[in-house]
Amino acid sequence: MESDSIGKNVRVDEATSAAGSRRQLMTIIVFLSLVVAAFLGLAVRCFYLQYILADRFAEKSLIQQRSYLPLEPQRGAILDCRGRVLAASDQIRTIFAEPRTIKDPKETATRLAPILDTGAHEICKRIVDSNNPGYAVLKTEATEAECRAAQKVPGIGVRYDWRRNYPMGRLASHIVGFTSADNRGIEGIEYAFDRDLRGKGAVHTFLVDVHRRPLGLCLKDEQDDEAPMHGSGVILTLDATIQQFVREALYKRYKEFEAEAATAMVADPKTGAILAMVSLPDYDPTDARHADPRCFTNRGLTDQYEPGSIIKPIVAAVALDTAVVNRYETIFCENGNYHGKGFGHIHEYKNGFGDLTLREILMVSSNIGMAKIGQRLGPARLYQGLQLFGFGRKVGMEMPGEAEGLLRPPGSWTGYSTPRIAFGQEVGVTALQMLRAFCMLANGGRVVWPHIVRAMVTAEGTVVDMRPSQLRVGYIIKPEVAHWLVTQALVSVVNDKAGTGTKAKLDRWQVFGKTGTGQLAAPGSKGYLPNAYTASFIGGAPAEDPRVIVLVSIRKPNTKLRKGYTGGSVAAPVAGAILDKVLPYLGVPPQPKDPQTKGFIASGHWSAPLQNPEDENTW
Repeated sequence: MESDSIGKNVRVDEATSAAGSRRQLMTIIVFLSLVVAAFLGLAVRCFYLQYILADRFAEKSLIQQRSYLPLEPQRGAILDCRGRVLAASDQIRTIFAEPRTIKDPKETATRLAPILDTGAHEICKRIVDSNNPGYAVLKTEATEAECRAAQKVPGIGVRYDWRRNYPMGRLASHIVGFTSADNRGIEGIEYAFDRDLRGKGAVHTFLVDVHRRPLGLCLKDEQDDEAPMHGSGVILTLDATIQQFVREALYKRYKEFEAEAATAMVADPKTGAILAMVSLPDYDPTDARHADPRCFTNRGLTDQYEPGSIIKPIVAAVALDTAVVNRYETIFCENGNYHGKGFGHIHEYKNGFGDLTLREILMVSSNIGMAKIGQRLGPARLYQGLQLFGFGRKVGMEMPGEAEGLLRPPGSWTGYSTPRIAFGQEVGVTALQMLRAFCMLANGGRVVWPHIVRAMVTAEGTVVDMRPSQLRVGYIIKPEVAHWLVTQALVSVVNDKAGTGTKAKLDRWQVFGKTGTGQLAAPGSKGYLPNAYTASFIGGAPAEDPRVIVLVSIRKPNTKLRKGYTGGSVAAPVAGAILDKVLPYLGVPPQPKDPQTKGFIASGHWSAPLQNPEDENTW
């Protein structure tokens, strides 16, 4: 019995021992599996970091080891037609500190004080209080000598920037425009040609230590530019002297009549080159951020207004060219009261008139005479004629913000429209559109493309002609029609005592032109604003061979002053004053006069045959 008990105990101990061995084995296997899994995971992680994320960490290491210095290009200059600077960029030097690399700000400030001619306490304060650990401005517009001396002090660097200058100030602000702090064009030519003017920057790369201190090694990367590409220069057709003449004359009238705004332009009618463009109120582009944003508007391009009577010569040209009227017939002007079914009542500005020729209708600016001519033309021919002169669409000049004007298609006209469009109502124009139309009249009916950019000069010195192609020519109306209107009808507006533009008359040259007084439409409703007008005059000289066209429009002269508000009383004197200065400046000799008639003697340049009254059946 005792031996059996011992045998059972031995067997139990062996079973227990075997079970313990198996547990140990399983523990070892599990542990080894975990170790193997851990090493496999570690291997996978190493593979992921070393191969999958290799490029990412390499890029981060490069960022830590390298520093990049941007090199800004010089923005191109803007010049007038005689090479005078309207806008240019000058290099300025800024001495700065890198606070994180300076161990003893007091010692650094003490060394910099005599160099920068600034108190050591002030320099130390700028270094210590800087929010940027890598950049603290110590002095702007530093001299080259100051920069060389300051760079010898550890932790001090020099940054080179460009500052835009506008030496002409307000004179050409609406043309030139201005730039933002980051060298981007905001208005005018600066905006329209920003990409060309700005150029292309470059980046210099160099090694730095752990404290971001340069090690003096400049690295060349295939993607980095070795040097910035400076911007191209722009040469305008604008003449700064003529611009000054125009601004002085316009500003004086603008202030005298307490007007809301004013604009004036001068153009060469043969080429379409804009010699001057002034818009008031204006602003100083060097301090544009403090200017009233409403002053940024170039009203010669953006303002749409009913032109009033200055559009009458254009309608007359269309009527003559289409033979619905001729120069010698008379039109009864209803003694100042014209009415009928479907077009309402039409009145004159002051006195009524009886029978008038076309020349007399333009001379005294008869609304009724022009209304009847418009009715003869009819909606289709009147619309097509105005379209040919460029109304209802953008002129396409290089400046931003140009408006299209308003010329509705005949399908939307009423019976009131045709007679009223003929004397300047129910149609919206811009000053630039009117200037172009008169340039075409003065150019013998030929197509004219107004432009203000003459050429562009690249950084390499290549000159690119930007003027419109001279191949884009054609006739809008017959040359003899344009010649008669300029030398006869529009001359009488200025010369004849009954003419509305006598205040633009000059002693040395024969001026031609047309006045206009357009009432301002009420915004958002029908009808017109009370006592709110645009007083305009457009014309040129000499009449036989026009050298310049001048447009003057003054918006909302103060009628309470009782000085007048019409184009003849407000705008015509400004145009005369401008012509009296511009013509001698351009070297136009005074015209000879007939000692008996005291009138100007024609230059004789015109050679197109004029028709006899008996043979006239086309215009």
